[in-house]
Amino acid sequence: MTVSAILHYPDATLLKHSKPVKSINDDIQALIDTMFETMYQAPGIGLAAPQIGTLLRVVVIDISENKDAPLCLINPEITHLEGEADYEEGCLSVPGIYETVTRAERVSVIAQDRSGQSVKLEADGLLAICIQHEIDHLNGKLFVDYLSAMKRQRIRKKLLKQSRQTM
Repeated sequence: MTVSAILHYPDATLLKHSKPVKSINDDIQALIDTMFETMYQAPGIGLAAPQIGTLLRVVVIDISENKDAPLCLINPEITHLEGEADYEEGCLSVPGIYETVTRAERVSVIAQDRSGQSVKLEADGLLAICIQHEIDHLNGKLFVDYLSAMKRQRIRKKLLKQSRQTM
């Protein structure tokens, strides 16, 4: 299996919109496998392709305790949002930072699974939050974009300082 490096905020790639997957071929299957392996090793509960530098609309998620419920969404679209919930979020691309973000409590999503089959998914709680968070990545948005400009600037400076110290 292959593990990829995860891009960190404020890398410009994270701010770009991803392109739809046109064909679920061997390259996409390899990308999905790499994404799951990278997410599990990180460890995390969700990963979007842009986080490993690939600007395609692919998301992998596994919120299970035992990491035995992998979910892959290709070209996902949120079709319905309902309610409101505050969750403390973190992100593999914004390491060590956790902030409360308000999102929809329930979502409906349409996508393709890794075999190309159309899926419709209704989610609430942590899964709904994770889906919204990962789809934001596909649209060039990070959870820190929901924070005040002052908090974003402080986080940016902290992460830039950390990256200089590890060089």
